[in-house]
Amino acid sequence: MHAPERAPDRALVLGAGGLVGTAWTAGLARGLRDRGVDLAEADLFVGTSAGAIVAALLATGQDPARLATPARPAGSAATPPRVDGRRLGEVFAELGNAAADPDGARRRVGRIALAADTGPEQAHVTRMHAMVGADTWPDRPLLVPATDAETGEQVVLDRTSGAPLASAVAAGTAFPGLYPPITVDGRRYLDGALHSTTNARLAAGARTLVVVDPQAHLFPRTLLDRELAVAAAHTAVTVEPDPASLRAFGPDLNDRTAWEPAYHAGLHQAADAAEQLRAAWCEP
Repeated sequence: MHAPERAPDRALVLGAGGLVGTAWTAGLARGLRDRGVDLAEADLFVGTSAGAIVAALLATGQDPARLATPARPAGSAATPPRVDGRRLGEVFAELGNAAADPDGARRRVGRIALAADTGPEQAHVTRMHAMVGADTWPDRPLLVPATDAETGEQVVLDRTSGAPLASAVAAGTAFPGLYPPITVDGRRYLDGALHSTTNARLAAGARTLVVVDPQAHLFPRTLLDRELAVAAAHTAVTVEPDPASLRAFGPDLNDRTAWEPAYHAGLHQAADAAEQLRAAWCEP
């Protein structure tokens, strides 16, 4: 487990959710800011998979509205990712039967990812750079969980990891079969959501913890409750997509055509979320 340099006062945890979850989280953050609840004021950011993109954007002081439409890099990286459908199916089969041996399942998924035909690493790094809009780590702690493709173990990338910010986000979002494993300091890494969709335990010690979980509807609440128990925050508030947002998501969290509807759904949901968060986030 990665320990922050000091116990944070306010911690923000942004969870996984594919392209659609990225857009919704960005819209939610923009809408909350418009209502006086600025998630960028966190003392610690934890971003898993899609959440790493928005966490990096907020931690580096950028406007989440820059993700109102999907960022498109120029040049060769502007082409869509090369999805290896056969390998992706194998990944979901392994993850669907991972309960008995999760560590072994992650190692097998790693082997599948290394064999998948998902294009060059640099193309994914360039895509993430276009989304994050920065390559320098922020001064405040930002943690990006990833998974070692060979061992299946979790690693937490931060500003001491020796990787540019966009490379770390690329590693943390490299879902096997969709994107290639990303090399950091000689190791190949995969999506951090292979261990947890939120990794909220990495915010242990925070006085106030806000968890934004775009995939809450897909997993038992007990999984997040375990993470929150480890984090042991004095105040913990979770935000998940409301019914209108779920309708905007559609059935495929990687459907690029749902990006803008999901972003606007997040903007709209922020009206209710601000009332939910204001007392915990804004009080001194």
